[in-house]
Amino acid sequence: MNRQIPRIGAAIVCAMVFLFAVCLIVDFSFGAYFVCMLLPLGYIMMAAGFQHEAEEDRKVAANVGLVFSAVYVTLILLVYFAQTTSVRLDGLGDGALRVLDFRRGGLLFNYDLLGYGMMALSTFFLGLSMRAENRSDLWLKRLLMLHGAFFVSCFVLPMTGLFRGMADGETSRGGATALVIWCAYFLPVGLLAWRHFGPDNHPKGD
Repeated sequence: MNRQIPRIGAAIVCAMVFLFAVCLIVDFSFGAYFVCMLLPLGYIMMAAGFQHEAEEDRKVAANVGLVFSAVYVTLILLVYFAQTTSVRLDGLGDGALRVLDFRRGGLLFNYDLLGYGMMALSTFFLGLSMRAENRSDLWLKRLLMLHGAFFVSCFVLPMTGLFRGMADGETSRGGATALVIWCAYFLPVGLLAWRHFGPDNHPKGD
């Protein structure tokens, strides 16, 4: 069970990252928002698996990674549940939309970036907690830790006013392209994690 749950989580991550990329390519906003609520659920299942298997001398790093994953899940669920409910259904005025509509680059857009910054910190610490015993695990560890670099841009860029031009509600294809590139990066993380938690990789009887 301790390996089956994170393996299921890794499978969810793979599926949601792929669907997210498809929704971005076809410009299906509701679909993108919906899968973005499922992605964190799979991710936290996966993160809990890394935390569970971490050796005692790496447990602090794993615990920090799991805590950051919980912060990521909380922020992202709040952002996208608002997009699929209040923003979509409640006929909000322009002032409220500037704050709540993800496409306007307002408060919830900034919270979204902060959430993915927390995810980046989570992957860094989870990668730090791993002891790679084969080549695929070594690649997984490297990808997790390198992904931590996204924290800097996710945390700093909203403070620069770079996204203020989104206030008119026009979506940026450049932004969508950047997210598709992120999907191409993170999909192998999910695939390697799925393999990592498989029965043939470090079997421990749990």
